[in-house]
Amino acid sequence: MKQIFINLPVKDVEASMQFYKELGFTLNPLFTFNDQKCMVWTDRIYVMLQTLEMSKKREKKNIADPKTNRIATFTLPVESLETVNEMMERGLKAGGAESTELIDEGFMQIRNIEDLDGHNWAVMFLDVDKFKTITGK
Repeated sequence: MKQIFINLPVKDVEASMQFYKELGFTLNPLFTFNDQKCMVWTDRIYVMLQTLEMSKKREKKNIADPKTNRIATFTLPVESLETVNEMMERGLKAGGAESTELIDEGFMQIRNIEDLDGHNWAVMFLDVDKFKTITGK
């Protein structure tokens, strides 16, 4: 089975774990330790919240501060615009920050949220039928 593990260095793994739980991630105890929390989006997508110390141990490069540097944007597709808005509200209440205004392309709506450390997540609803109509595919 193909899977993806996204390793994110964070300042406070406990606080970050709570933030991701509010977005709808669940904790996977198998890969969770004091210096790392494994958060599951789907059975194939995992986010590894790692202490800065743990991240620095294995990395020879400097770790960029995502609050001041664009590192990567991750996208979480969801089933409706209502789900986008619900996730965003929970994430904002948990300490996240909305980094841009709603992007509405008609067939796709996206809201962007930064986690407690500044990692950027796009929460997106894509109406595939509208997209196919527009693109002719």
